[in-house]
This record gives sequence, C-alpha cells and structure tokens, in this order.
Amino acid sequence: MLSIEETYREYSDMLYRWLLAKTGDPDVAEEITQETFYQAVLHADSYDSSYRVSTWLCSIASNKLKEYYRKNPPKENYDELFGSGPMEPSVPGPEDSAVASARRAELYRAIHSLPEPAREVVHLRAFSDLSFKEIGDIFGKPEGWARVTFYRAKAALRKELTENE
Repeated sequence: MLSIEETYREYSDMLYRWLLAKTGDPDVAEEITQETFYQAVLHADSYDSSYRVSTWLCSIASNKLKEYYRKNPPKENYDELFGSGPMEPSVPGPEDSAVASARRAELYRAIHSLPEPAREVVHLRAFSDLSFKEIGDIFGKPEGWARVTFYRAKAALRKELTENE
C-alpha cells in the first residue's frame, strides 16, 4: 500500500468530488474527506489489498456520510415535489405540525416505494439540491435523462399520494 501522504495526494481530490456530488455542500464534503483519511490512518491494518484503495476509501467515506446524516438530517425541500409554496405554515399550531409530520411520513414512504434509480434521483434533486446536470453526471447519463427520470418519479409520487388521500 502507498504511504498515507501518497494515498492522500492521489485520492483526496477524487474522494472530495465524490462527496461533493453526494452532499452538494463543500464544507461537509471537506469535513468527511478529512474524517475518511483520519479513519484510514487509524485502520490501515484492516485494508484488504485484494480491493482497490479508492474502493476502500469510498467505503469509509460512505459510512462517515451515513453517520453525518444521522446526526445532521438533510434539509427537506418539498417545493419541487408538491408544487410551489411552503410545506408548513410559517407559524404552525399543534394541528398543523401533526398534519405536516404525517404528510412527511407519507411522502417518505412513497419515495421509498419508487424503483431505483428514480428513488436516488428524487433524493439527489429534492433533498441534496443537485442540478439535473450533476445528477446526470453521477449516473453517467445525460442531463435530459435526469430531468425525465425526476419528472416521471414526481408524477408517480403525486399519483400515489393523491390515491391515499
């Protein structure tokens, strides 16, 4: 295996860009990149040389990203899924909060029922605020593919949510 300095020089930019595409936040991507390399140093003895170093680092980064999102849930962006206008009133009462909470849970269930890659496209667009071009790049597809996939997923979500009302 390469020294940690060589590994950092060779893979830090790739890992940062990968995390930036996943998070859409340069600060979070940088923080998790640094934490990934810290964990790699701590657990270098567990590296299995039958795998590529980049795969090992992405695995660590993926676990660190999941940990980050457990502690810091992503901001919810419902505007694109439900049309314009806020999801909740500006000064919600107890009933409004309960209705909004139930609606969020219903939306999450509906998103979870979507097939891949539609589910991932919805998450990247609505919750990570990535552009269609960025989403297309992640999947190795054109921007138009991301737009169509999101549009179809949004239509499926609306249909499912209106059927359950």
